[in-house]
Amino acid sequence: MSIIFYLLIGLLSGVLAGMGMGGGTILIPALTILMGVSQHFSQSINLVSFVPMAIIAIIIHFKNHLINYKIVLPVLALALVGAFFGATLANDVSADLLKTIFGVFLVVIGVFNLYKSIKLEKSND
Repeated sequence: MSIIFYLLIGLLSGVLAGMGMGGGTILIPALTILMGVSQHFSQSINLVSFVPMAIIAIIIHFKNHLINYKIVLPVLALALVGAFFGATLANDVSADLLKTIFGVFLVVIGVFNLYKSIKLEKSND
């Protein structure tokens, strides 16, 4: 039965990743909470699975002319530097701290998006 859950988790995270919404927001909590995979392994699985998902999404977005290279290139350059430091830091912290940091990140993003959508609703009225 667990293989079915892994497949469903993969499908759902792939849909979100393809939409540019971050498949890891589903993949990491689902693997850690539902499947009992450690935080470090869950984040590593997320990174490995992200590469082929991103390639497919990039091809589709490229075909639809939705990539602005003037913005992408500078963001990408600094994101690579950040990824190096983030991966190094993730290896040096405990799984519990990593889990807490990821949880706080998700809550902050959720509150921000809720605030933004409420503000948008009020401006449309």
